[in-house]
Amino acid sequence: MKSKLSRRQAREQAFLLAFERNFKIETVQELIEIAVESRDFEVDDFVIELLETIETNEEAINSMIEANSNGRALRRISKVALSVLQLAISELKFTDISKTNAENPVSVIINEAILLAKKYSSPEEASFINGVLGSIVRVNSENE
Repeated sequence: MKSKLSRRQAREQAFLLAFERNFKIETVQELIEIAVESRDFEVDDFVIELLETIETNEEAINSMIEANSNGRALRRISKVALSVLQLAISELKFTDISKTNAENPVSVIINEAILLAKKYSSPEEASFINGVLGSIVRVNSENE
């Protein structure tokens, strides 16, 4: 599948499907098929990669979220925040971000996550997401 979406658009499409996935018990492939057929949803290779990465690494991603959310249980995190965090962490930790053209891909990924949170949730959620992602990035840089 040829990429026709910008990275920002692809992240937003992946977020919308990740959000839906948090309510339904369907595979990524099923979600994509339904979205494309019923909603004329645009999906490219990057969207598929992000969603498959979430699906494959969900347990590890959710563990990172819980470990860095100041004692907030996963079930107490809104579905929007959870979906944004899963998306950003999947990209930060489980994809090769060196392939991007961004000068500082970690900052771009975090910024995009915050923008998604502001668009689909609230400034408070965006602040929470920024804190969790910042904590994860700091822990990772300390361990290197």
